[in-house]
Amino acid sequence: MSTAMIWLLLFIVVALALLIAALTKTKFTVQKISIIGIMAALSFVAYEFFRIPNVLGTGSSFHLGTFTALTALLLDGVSGGLAGAIGLALADIMAGDPGYAVTTFILKFIIGLVCGGVAHRIIHLRSFPTGSKLKYIGAVTASAFSGLLVNVFTDPFIGYFRNRYIFGQPAEFVSVVTKISSGVTLLNSLLSTVCAVLLYLALRPALEKAHLLPKE
Repeated sequence: MSTAMIWLLLFIVVALALLIAALTKTKFTVQKISIIGIMAALSFVAYEFFRIPNVLGTGSSFHLGTFTALTALLLDGVSGGLAGAIGLALADIMAGDPGYAVTTFILKFIIGLVCGGVAHRIIHLRSFPTGSKLKYIGAVTASAFSGLLVNVFTDPFIGYFRNRYIFGQPAEFVSVVTKISSGVTLLNSLLSTVCAVLLYLALRPALEKAHLLPKE
């Protein structure tokens, strides 16, 4: 696929993300935009400096998707998705891989949507009683892991089509890469969940005290 077509796909993906934000009536305050920007920057830095690239020559990298889930828990699904998608897609673009940026944007946006949906529409994390520490930590963990667990399946699936039809790699090679990337993604998801939960438990009280978080 030509470079121009890849950039067009990326533009379409970003436009769809903004459309979803409009359809879900997500409100963006100055505080929220600031937090999204900070989390996107942290996602970028974490990917650039704390990752193991090209695991086993597959093109998959070991990195933490912590800040996508964390932003979704603190704010909402769309905001979390945008934070991770912008930060990590930008990292791919800076590395000269716009083809990866397309699928990265999609995958991280999905993580944010799922984490935010489970946290704020199913579990109602902001109003969840904190009397029982174990139950509360369990609720936070379930919220964070939900989107990251979905990514264990969506990452290899979307990655297969990227490698096969955008990069034009042979089907047999792509099948092997997909199997390996599934294991890498699972490990990423487990470690990212632990980090997201720890950061959420530490940051939420301070951000609430500063009135930077939305109310239920």
